Amino acid sequence: MDYNKLTPIINKPNAWALSPLVVFLCMYLVTSLIVDDFYKVPITVAFMGASAYAVAITKGLSLNDRLVQYSGGAANKNIMLMIWIFIMAGAFAESAKAMGAIDATVNLTMQLLPGNLLLAGIFLASCFISLSIGTSVGTIVALVPVAAGIAAKTDVSVVFMTAIVVGGAFFGDNLSFISDTTIAATRTQGCVMRDKFRANFLIAIPAAAAVFVYYIIYGSHMEVTQAAGTVEWVKVIPYIIVLGTAIAGMNVMLVLVLGILSTGIIGMACGSFDFFAWFGSMGEGIIGMGELIIVTLMAGGLLELIRFNGGIDYILHRLTKHIKSKRGAELSIAALVSLANVCTANNTIAIITVGPLASDIADQYRVDKRKSASILDTFSCVVQGIIPYGAQMLIAAGLTQLSPLAIICYLYYPMALGVAALLSILFRYPKRYS
Repeated sequence: MDYNKLTPIINKPNAWALSPLVVFLCMYLVTSLIVDDFYKVPITVAFMGASAYAVAITKGLSLNDRLVQYSGGAANKNIMLMIWIFIMAGAFAESAKAMGAIDATVNLTMQLLPGNLLLAGIFLASCFISLSIGTSVGTIVALVPVAAGIAAKTDVSVVFMTAIVVGGAFFGDNLSFISDTTIAATRTQGCVMRDKFRANFLIAIPAAAAVFVYYIIYGSHMEVTQAAGTVEWVKVIPYIIVLGTAIAGMNVMLVLVLGILSTGIIGMACGSFDFFAWFGSMGEGIIGMGELIIVTLMAGGLLELIRFNGGIDYILHRLTKHIKSKRGAELSIAALVSLANVCTANNTIAIITVGPLASDIADQYRVDKRKSASILDTFSCVVQGIIPYGAQMLIAAGLTQLSPLAIICYLYYPMALGVAALLSILFRYPKRYS
């Protein structure tokens, strides 16, 4: 058997190929809503059931070859890169917690920001950092532990505070010049980044401003239940290193390595732990990411079988069949990238998958390429922000031991961005690009 020949083969467009997603959503989302408990069904079990179903309905291959096809999706280079980031993030988060970096940063934040501006301040920080570093995952890794620490000293729930960071993280993922989604969207549409940024900016800013004002109003009633402790400035250094190197454009893996090293050096110098206790904390952090890694592998395999069985091709053919106007063309591009994102759980891959087809639709119906690039980027970020099996949601849930579904309920910015983007298509806004 030649394993290399398995992956490129794709069956004809087939709606039934999408049924594993329905199985997953029924097992995880629908069941959780029925029993009114987001923690009742483990996401790993839901993915296991959907994966077994996807393997069973795959045609044209022996059982062994179906498993090889599934494993090939799990071993996709983008999946593996995410897993390495998860491992490093777990090691950094736990070692930072053990040496007191999180407590020190929480105390500093609470001293700098008055209680009524904490929520808006966390959202603004998340927007700024993600815009600077161009990655939502990096922003979540850096800020979610701090946000969870702040929640413990206020009357705001950890779920709500985590959602603020995750929502703000997608602001920069959508707009940043160095974001991989921006690069993919502009390259597939053949437009300049700054022009796409201008089109995107006019859609994203009203959504972000509305959410920011809401957090100011909501935060005005917030109570600080514990006074901020003394700030141990030296223990804030690991977070300063992580944020500083990330904003400077350093690779996220190298950023996390520097963060881990700094927690070890400072932690041992301050007597927070010894050498072996530092190793122990890193090990605990890595083990804590176990469920997240398993889910990521199963999602990669499941989505590969959906692709192999013709699910993505079915979406592409179905949505481009009845386009009759420029507005319809833009709505089709939005629907294409949204559904592709649901099937790939990766906004960059979704853009790359449908980008060439979106460019053809834009040419045929005279849609401004700056607008089509904006639509691709915006809707992929919206969907990525609200699916429970996206990398960002999984890592936020892993860092706080929460259910992804619990976080989704409070993701106000991605929802507001989706509404703003949809209205921009329906009402031809901004006019210059419509």
